[in-house]
Amino acid sequence: MKNKFFKFSSVHVLIIGDLILDTFYYGRANRISPEAPVPIVNIEYIKYVPGGAANVAMNIASLGVRCHIGGITGQDHAANTLQQQLNEVGIRCAIHQTLNNDTIVKQRVIGNQQQLLRMDFEQRFDNNEWEALKSLIEPIISNTSIIILSDYNKGTLSNPQHWINLAKQHNVPVLVDPKGPDFMKYNGADLITPNMTEFEAIVGEIKSEVDLLTKAQNLIELLNVKALLITRSEHGMSLITKDRPKFHLPAIAKEVFDVTGAGDTVISTIAAALASGRSLQQAVTMANVAASISVSKLGMATVREHELQAEYQLYQSGNHTNHDFTNIVTLKELRIETKYAKQRGEKIVFTNGCFDILHAGHVSYLQQARALGDRLIVAINTDESVAKLKGVGRPINTTERRLAVLAALGAVDWVIPFKGDTPEYLLRKIKPDILVKGGDYDKENVIGWDIVEGYGGQVIVMGMISNCSTTMIIDKITGKYK
Repeated sequence: MKNKFFKFSSVHVLIIGDLILDTFYYGRANRISPEAPVPIVNIEYIKYVPGGAANVAMNIASLGVRCHIGGITGQDHAANTLQQQLNEVGIRCAIHQTLNNDTIVKQRVIGNQQQLLRMDFEQRFDNNEWEALKSLIEPIISNTSIIILSDYNKGTLSNPQHWINLAKQHNVPVLVDPKGPDFMKYNGADLITPNMTEFEAIVGEIKSEVDLLTKAQNLIELLNVKALLITRSEHGMSLITKDRPKFHLPAIAKEVFDVTGAGDTVISTIAAALASGRSLQQAVTMANVAASISVSKLGMATVREHELQAEYQLYQSGNHTNHDFTNIVTLKELRIETKYAKQRGEKIVFTNGCFDILHAGHVSYLQQARALGDRLIVAINTDESVAKLKGVGRPINTTERRLAVLAALGAVDWVIPFKGDTPEYLLRKIKPDILVKGGDYDKENVIGWDIVEGYGGQVIVMGMISNCSTTMIIDKITGKYK
């Protein structure tokens, strides 16, 4: 069981909750306004990020889970942008667009990597507005593995009891990320996940671990729920159920960059794990690992399935710190990452190869390739492709191991495997500014050169260190070369 990891692609999660579009204006602040004592920020690029319940959906999709999201927006540009962002990663939307409100938008101005201002544009939805969601969501529930109610107290979940009762009729578990002073509205849910501040707002100040357990069990009884998961920031998280002792997980030691959205990561991971057959304790353990990955990233970053799998296995083995798998990406993720990089004016460099046994020639080549631009993508052949190109006995290292080694190099920003003999489909989707290949042949012999030059990109052939190749290393080890 220790090394077995459930795939999440077979499950289906439904998220219902408040949809928010987070907008970030990035720029430089080099002077003070003559009109008022405030910095002038020269905006360089704008980034749109799904927020609120939509961020929960982004976390679900990042884990490879099929998901639907239900919520309310206005009929405006923000709504179109939000739905486009969700659709780009395969999230299916059941959204009621009201004429009575604008889409909830939170705008942040970032100058010199520091948040200077946040502006919120929001008006709570009327208590009866949510009823328009019934016809959109109810047909989905029978094919749903688990439901998340993501409440940001904006009015979408004015009547969570409707969804809880409907879920019970279909034997679908319900997880709730709560908000506000009234938890009775979540009566009958399977799991509620308040943070410590939210929990104390309901039950009063917690004076000890015994006090926490007593008040949690009393709340479970009052709300008729199966379990509470209390997230406790740097103190980890505590799972309390009716019939089992408190299950506490200390926070995993990692360098914390940003705790934004960590709660969304927790409930998303629990939902995916439970839906794929894990026990509640296993799901919470997995969520604790996912949270440690999330807080080590900047912004509302999601956790990918391969990151979680790698860190979870390391956690089980007791060796779970100082590892980074965040730049191993899927095509969907790479398209989003490169889109924002291009908006920032960054030059994208692309190269590909087998990279079976990484050696000095590879490292030098990748450093030179990275120096040609601002970001470097390395695409690697899958094991089947390497065997076809190199023959019996190759590759020496599997795709996963080759990805991990390349991801650890400072020169590499993103690494991705590609199926088939050539990465041409990646070039068409990503459209890098520069295609680089190492060797002593003409540009026209570089696979994909016509694609890149066709959209105005550049193709560069660089030399490699002589007498340094994977084949020579293998021959020396086996005695064929001395």
